[in-house]
Amino acid sequence: MPAVQRLQHVSVPMPPDGEEAARRFYIGALGMEEVPPPSTLEMRLVWFRAGTDGHEVHCYVDEHLGRNSGGQHLCLQVDDLAAFRRRLAEHDMVVEEAVAIPNRPRLFVRDPFGNLIELTQITGDYR
Repeated sequence: MPAVQRLQHVSVPMPPDGEEAARRFYIGALGMEEVPPPSTLEMRLVWFRAGTDGHEVHCYVDEHLGRNSGGQHLCLQVDDLAAFRRRLAEHDMVVEEAVAIPNRPRLFVRDPFGNLIELTQITGDYR
């Protein structure tokens, strides 16, 4: 039976003039690497590598950018949440505290377009 194996990418909307703000957030504040999107896609895109396992964040232009749901977000697993908290503060990012989950310290931050981004560090089983 087929099974989902991992999250390959998340597509995040941005306004038509959002590419540089996306780079400042995903490269500058989060330390991710930009990767070129396929040349066959005729859209305005900015892609970022999230870790070494092929996971990606794809920012695409949405002319009618708006939030669909207050809980709509993507989650990035990080290796040191405390270090990310400090790094976000250095970039003047507002951290939103999250409801605690056992062995999953986490926080939320908004990207330049208002999208909710969760950062979590997995330290053990949450059950």
